Parts: sequence; structure tokens; C-alpha cells
Amino acid sequence: MKTITCSVSMSSSDVQASSKIKRGVDVNFTTRILIIAAMLLVLAGCGNGEAEPSDAPFDAFSKTIEAYDVSELAVPTWRDVDGVTYINDILIVNEEYGLPADYNPGVEPEVIEAYTELIDDAAAEGFDLVIVSGFRSYQDQVEVYDHFVETLGQEAADLRTLQAGHSEHQSGLAVDIGSVESASTAAIPFGETPDYEWMKDVAHEYGFIIRYQEGKEDITGLGYEPWHIRYVGEKAATEIYAQDLVLEEYLGID
Repeated sequence: MKTITCSVSMSSSDVQASSKIKRGVDVNFTTRILIIAAMLLVLAGCGNGEAEPSDAPFDAFSKTIEAYDVSELAVPTWRDVDGVTYINDILIVNEEYGLPADYNPGVEPEVIEAYTELIDDAAAEGFDLVIVSGFRSYQDQVEVYDHFVETLGQEAADLRTLQAGHSEHQSGLAVDIGSVESASTAAIPFGETPDYEWMKDVAHEYGFIIRYQEGKEDITGLGYEPWHIRYVGEKAATEIYAQDLVLEEYLGID
């Protein structure tokens, strides 16, 4: 950007003529034109000055670029292990990423350990958490999905569960939980119990996330499921909880 300073010099007669214009005194039309033309020529000449452009904006931009450490950018790492997709070493299974039909790990040991600690601490606080559904094989999910389709219809079923090969239950990393009361009757939604209110704010401390959050249905592909928790490890779970994310957002695939 150029900083331009210019001055306009006028003869005494020009000043007198100009002052007459300002006072509203009638002057010769030709004189007016000459004064205006002279002023325009002087101003036009200001645009051709030799003032050096300032480098300040470019210096500031350069310093900003130098201060930015590109090594801090998180670049997701993808791995495919026998048809199972891992992003940043976290297994991902959803509508898009599936599991092979023969993937049959059962409930992973670290999930059992973390869940046992969770329900023990819940009991110490006066809450009774129970497992409603744990590991499901590929064939188990075929039966669950078909049941929902027969009961609710295709469209409604797709909001409630996923087709075989795309359910987190087959990963061995997810469980459906409830309180003793909500597990015994559908009339008491788990998401409206004191047990859930306690659990939702501490689950990340045990490595679990609420996998299908309210308001994130367009991202996860499933409706709100406060009972479905997924093990991702304490570090990832804490970051997901603190930023109010779902797993797809955290992994950058939303």
C-alpha cells in the first residue's frame, strides 16, 4: 500500500476566484472550468509519485507463516487389517466402514476390565448399572436387523440399528447398558435416569464414550442412544468428551 502525500499550490488569483465560489459570488464560467481543471491535474500527478510501497503487511504475514509449526497438524493414519479399518489406531465401524463376516473377537479384555471398574464405582455412588447387550456376531446382527425391519419397517429400522457387518457390537468394543429399572421395563428410558446422569459425565474416565449422541444423528447415521457406550481408551474418550464430539468428528471422517 502506498502512502501518498501531495500539496496543491494555487496562485493568488486562483485563490481569490475559489473564495468567490465559496461565498456564492458569481464568477466567469470559463474561470471556474480552468480552476477545476488545474486542481485535477495536480491531484492526478500525486498518483505518480515515487513513494516506496510499505513492506509492513508482508513482513507481518511472513512472521505469521514462520511462527506456524506444520508439524502440529494432525494427519490421520489409516490401517486396514484383514478388512478391519483403523484410523489413528482406533477401530471404526459404522454405515460406511464395515467388519468381515468372520470377525468374531468376543468382548475385548480391556473393555471387560474398564466396564467392571465403571459399574463398581457406580455402585459405590449408589447407582446400579447392568449390561443389556454385549458382543454380537455377524449372524446375531442379521437376526436383530431383520427383526427391526419386520417390526418397524425398513426406514425406521435403519434409524434404530445397523446392518450386519456394520454394528459396533460385532467389534467387541461396545456394550448397551442400563439401570436396573430401565433394563426391566421400556417405560423407564435410561437417558432419563439418575444413573445415566452420573454415567455420562464420568464414562470418559474409564475410556468410554456415548457413541450415538443427541443432535449428531446426521453424522453417526443412528438415532440418539444414551445406553450405547463404546470403548476407545481414556485419552481419546477424554478428548471426545471435552470437545463434545462423536467418533466420526474426532477421526475427521464426519
